[in-house]
Amino acid sequence: MANLATKVCGVTMDPPLVLASGILGVSAASMARVVRCGAGAVTMKSCSLEPRAGHKNPCVLPFEHGMLNAVGLSNPGVAGASKVIAEFRTLSRAPLIASIFAGSVQEFGRVAERIAEARPDIIEVNVSCPNVHSEFGAPFGGDFDATAAITRAVKDAAGAIPVAVKLTLQCPSIGRMAKVCEDSGADAITAINTVGPGMLLDLATRRPILSNGVGGLSGGAIFPLALRAVFEVRRHTGLPIIATGGIATGDQAAQMILAGASVVGIGTGVYTRGVTVFEEVARELGDWVDSTPERSLEALTGAAHG
Repeated sequence: MANLATKVCGVTMDPPLVLASGILGVSAASMARVVRCGAGAVTMKSCSLEPRAGHKNPCVLPFEHGMLNAVGLSNPGVAGASKVIAEFRTLSRAPLIASIFAGSVQEFGRVAERIAEARPDIIEVNVSCPNVHSEFGAPFGGDFDATAAITRAVKDAAGAIPVAVKLTLQCPSIGRMAKVCEDSGADAITAINTVGPGMLLDLATRRPILSNGVGGLSGGAIFPLALRAVFEVRRHTGLPIIATGGIATGDQAAQMILAGASVVGIGTGVYTRGVTVFEEVARELGDWVDSTPERSLEALTGAAHG
């Protein structure tokens, strides 16, 4: 089978499949299980400076084309997340990506400084969550200047730990935004977050089903949007790309590689195919690489750009 090991920011991921933030990234045990089931790295659920309760149930809503979620960034705070990282290190040697969010540029820096003390392999900066508008206003990821300032603040606080900025499609140009991040010191780009927010109604009550009313859309419905975003990011930057958004098959992972992704994140696919999705996608991806004239994942990365 093809050699699928890939390096992102000096971190080896084998296979190049990452648990996306928000799915099974809450406990050390669940993340270690994901690694045993074939993931090459894991991303923790986003953490903030202080603990957050998030939104009330129902906050996750699968439907025929994907999933809506309005979990509301519930998390134990950076202190609790740091303890999870320490416990994970006792269970697995796989790379761990710590995801962070905050309500201001300065607070992003403080969270980054605190989480860096726990020594994650990469810090992912979530500037793009679409389902907490009422608390934080529009996502920072829609504003070039704000995203640049956040990137610089996190880089200053992260020390030698690489920083990936997680971008949203809901900005004037995701390609230009990626370039702004690169110019501001980012080491990688994660593309994309959920899109929306969206809504589904209960016919009996005639009210929104989610307690928050709206939630971020993920799953197969957004794959073509995510693929186009990765293609655009690759056109504008030379940074490694962690591709997320609706990926659940080897075919979809292969398309992301051709578009320019270095590694591929799977989130909602864990629900649609089960936690063994990582083993299955790795096998399917390897079979595809072996079927190509190049027979090399590195040679195929970004090949759609000619």
